[in-house]
Amino acid sequence: MAQRIAVLVEHLEGQPTDVTFELLGLARRIANTNGAPVEALLFGQGVRHLAETIPADRVVLVEDPRLRYLTPEATAVTLAALLRADPPRLALIPNTSLGMDVAAWVAAALDWPLIAYCEGLEARDGQLVATAQLFGGKILADVRIDDRPTVISALAGAFAADAMQPEPPGTIERRDPPSELAALHTRSVVLERPEAADVDITRAEKIVAVGRGIESKDNLELAEQLAQALGAVLAASRPLVDAGWLPRSRQVGKSGLKVKPKLYFALGISGAPEHLEGMKDAELIIAVNKDPKAPIFSVADYGVVADLFEVAEALLERLEG
Repeated sequence: MAQRIAVLVEHLEGQPTDVTFELLGLARRIANTNGAPVEALLFGQGVRHLAETIPADRVVLVEDPRLRYLTPEATAVTLAALLRADPPRLALIPNTSLGMDVAAWVAAALDWPLIAYCEGLEARDGQLVATAQLFGGKILADVRIDDRPTVISALAGAFAADAMQPEPPGTIERRDPPSELAALHTRSVVLERPEAADVDITRAEKIVAVGRGIESKDNLELAEQLAQALGAVLAASRPLVDAGWLPRSRQVGKSGLKVKPKLYFALGISGAPEHLEGMKDAELIIAVNKDPKAPIFSVADYGVVADLFEVAEALLERLEG
């Protein structure tokens, strides 16, 4: 078994996804501890130009019309064939709508361990340890990785996208499509994208987040007005999302999304560990809560013990005045 780390490249409409670069950054940091090479696996049709943008020591390119859209079955059989022929130390797969299917499929096909919903991966005492979410993030499990090839599906936003282009530039190796592509049970017909209806809070520089203290769905309008005045996006803690007040894409926390904005303005959020894990790395945290003992103040740079509505209205008046 090679010690290299393989990363599945996700791409959409001609561009690699953000989580791809997050996993490449993770792979590079791990590789730097033991000198292992980083390998990117790029599948598609007419994607040769993308290979030149991938910061990896080697890019393995497989092109075929049946891989034009990265459907789970076609992606999984192609990935399984490559990994079976030359197993890496780790296979990193984004824990996305595509990656969740692919990671489970490949691990089952190869009889390899799978660590899903991974939010942490580091070396401890000379051994790799992955941290995975269980029960929607209510439990975090540390898993020691042994010498077997292992599949890891990693959460988007959990790792920094700071991979560096290797010097000299990585090599590009073209491989033939596997024979398994001739026996697919599914095929893609067309890619239809829904109208953009939301934002990516993991990329927001400013976030106004609301919790139970907002009291009712009708009061979200005030928080939205404040967010707009600050040039921020509106997010929420898990209880509000569970209540259906905001979509899951706006949830901050271990069971939602990790964010690292320049400004995180928390209104009426007590600061449960689940939530703090998702926002504690923000550059500037301002918290407003009536409870002086609220855990959110333990990570806040500035805290205001007051009624959130009074603070929000006063700040909105100042910003719009």
